[in-house]
Amino acid sequence: MAIIDMVLLILLITCLYTDLTRRKIYNLALLPALVIALVYHLASGGLPQGCWSLKGLSMGGIGAGDVKLLGVVGACKGPEYVFMAFLAGAIAGGMLSVAQLIRNKSLIATLKKLLLNLYYRITGLPRVKDVHTIANAGGKDTIPYGAAIVIGAAAAYFVR
Repeated sequence: MAIIDMVLLILLITCLYTDLTRRKIYNLALLPALVIALVYHLASGGLPQGCWSLKGLSMGGIGAGDVKLLGVVGACKGPEYVFMAFLAGAIAGGMLSVAQLIRNKSLIATLKKLLLNLYYRITGLPRVKDVHTIANAGGKDTIPYGAAIVIGAAAAYFVR
């Protein structure tokens, strides 16, 4: 296992733990992994490899913790890898979302709202405001998307 793979594994385990327990992905975990990835690629392949690592970082983007995590995954493994991790993570995120809706017993209500909105969009009829909105009660209706990114990065690793 390459050094960069070990750094990525440690980062993913750390971010999975903090996202599941605290719903946060800390910059304090991301920044050292990013620096190690950039230095590793510059040292092992020179400027072209360093630019390749930066391209992977930029594909992840800069923003919330989960987006920055995806960027650091890209800096470690490159643009093709981060794209595969993104796609697999999106699928995992969808599956986690459906599981959360089932757990909260709100899957049917959510599907009804989606279909109703689709009906209004297709017919062009004015929307009637829904009196019963789903409020985010302390993060109860959210998923830790960092977990989906970790699943996607692991899937990309094993598919590759």
